[in-house]
Amino acid sequence: MTRLSAADFDPEILRLFDGYVHGRVSRRDFLARASRYAAGGTTAATLLAQLSPSFAAPLVAPADARLKISYLDFSSPHGYGKVHGYLAQPANAAGKLPTVLVVHENRGLNPHIEDIARRIALDGYIAYAPDALYPLGGYPGDEDKARALFPKLDQAKTRADFIAAARGLAALPQGTGRVGVVGFCYGGGIANYLATQLPDLAAVVPFYGMQPPAADVARIRAPLLIHDAGNDERVLAGWPAYEAALKANHVDYQHFVYPGVEHGFNNDTTPRYDEAAAKLAWTRTMAFFKAKLA
Repeated sequence: MTRLSAADFDPEILRLFDGYVHGRVSRRDFLARASRYAAGGTTAATLLAQLSPSFAAPLVAPADARLKISYLDFSSPHGYGKVHGYLAQPANAAGKLPTVLVVHENRGLNPHIEDIARRIALDGYIAYAPDALYPLGGYPGDEDKARALFPKLDQAKTRADFIAAARGLAALPQGTGRVGVVGFCYGGGIANYLATQLPDLAAVVPFYGMQPPAADVARIRAPLLIHDAGNDERVLAGWPAYEAALKANHVDYQHFVYPGVEHGFNNDTTPRYDEAAAKLAWTRTMAFFKAKLA
């Protein structure tokens, strides 16, 4: 079957889907409004199914013999009490390795984020991907159910959990103490937030994440590598104020906008994925981690 891309959908459908993914448009409203763009036997429900993730073909298999996979908990007294996450590391590591905290989108620890953690581990890091939905029973195995659960989280506690995870990685016996963060969408916003809270982070990479308040930028000490999508009006609207604050506070940052691509362009489980932009952003990310986490 030919893989669909963003170019196969009307731009308004993509905007509607972005609203649906981020809770601004209900499923019912998406279907009602998308129906006017359905044609040739395609229904609004078909459009939604086509745009939704498919986890059938991970880039790195869960049972890849080059990796050691486990689950790890950290105490989080200021959050939900305990952080639970997916740990991927090289199976035959010689010596201690840098660590990378992987922060998911607004659906919890789904198979795509586990795949991202495995990809990072294959590059010689200990990758840890917490599940923010763990206090509510964990990722439920269904994207719509996960999306419905997410607003029920106490974000103050969830943010404290991610802080605890980063601090736990810094103290991990098999780690070097150097911690990087990469996050996507919601996770990109958390990556930006963590940069304002943890001055000892060695590298922070937000993919299309909402920016922190300008007043908090003065606390950032970590170098930033920021990836944004050229068609992502919602996130890009916050960039001018963030950029001004970064410059005013002499923060070490790089910002790349990938022209003509959609929010979520790195997620290869959906049609919004853009192969060229994703590969370039990933190459830049791994080079950044290599330079900053060594």
